[in-house]
Amino acid sequence: MSDKCGSGEYKFLRKRHIKFLQRCLQVIPFSVVNFDTSRMTVLFFTLSGLDLLDALDELGENERKNIIDWIYSLQIIPLKSSVTDNEGKGGFRGGSSLASCRSSEEYLENIDSFDCGHITMTYTALASLLILGDDLSRINKKSILAHVAALQCQDGSFFSTLGGSENDMRFMYCAATICYILQDFSAINVDLATKYILNSMSYECALGQGIYLEAHGGSSYCAIATLQLMGKLESALSHSQRHRLIRWLVNRQSEGGGLQGRPNKPPDTCYTFWIGASLEGKSYPRIKGSLTVAVLEEPKLKSGFYALA
Repeated sequence: MSDKCGSGEYKFLRKRHIKFLQRCLQVIPFSVVNFDTSRMTVLFFTLSGLDLLDALDELGENERKNIIDWIYSLQIIPLKSSVTDNEGKGGFRGGSSLASCRSSEEYLENIDSFDCGHITMTYTALASLLILGDDLSRINKKSILAHVAALQCQDGSFFSTLGGSENDMRFMYCAATICYILQDFSAINVDLATKYILNSMSYECALGQGIYLEAHGGSSYCAIATLQLMGKLESALSHSQRHRLIRWLVNRQSEGGGLQGRPNKPPDTCYTFWIGASLEGKSYPRIKGSLTVAVLEEPKLKSGFYALA
């Protein structure tokens, strides 16, 4: 079947995308079993896709309720018997691997020191609940904010989970989004976070994952969005920095119309979001005219999103 209409324009296969996303809610290939601990993010991207396609009504009431209940089942409620020891261990897990053990009193205290939330899973859990129309009434706000606060590093960045991990712009964005959803930024040292973002600006005035790291489309989006969510975007960047950042973002479009994440790299459809969302709200004719064709021409795009390798 041709992806082009009779007029020669590319056709977006909406129904196929919807079917693909519905399938992802039920089963995913064995080849991605290693993502079991990140199932919350898979759910978030699936629900986001259905929402963007205005297809959430394809989910029945029982299915919505079951998904919401599953999300809440992965929320970590700190043990009342040891509040101090469990400070910061709230939030959400990404999957049920450890959660399945918590029903047994015999194992509960043994695994408790290893069972803590992940900042990305917490962000995607909250976002998914909102997409499904939940009122967040079952959220343990206090423990989630303690979880976020415990993950901020001395340089202003954030770990992904307690006990040490990578700390970079991705988790900074997750922390800001969580606090924005809960409408409480008391868990973040905003000035320190802003300083980390500005220190991560390269000579091109785009943003890297951290200090002295290469500028990247994804990390630039995370940094810009974080500043916006914290209410610091207008005050943090000078006129010159803003102008050079916009120029760097616009110049990420290749001759074929697609967007690249860094200079001298091939275009990729994921950067349609990272770069495009960073420039959201403004008009850039150079990008606007050819971007749709570039996305629909992407050779890896099949009946759904990218074919799984």
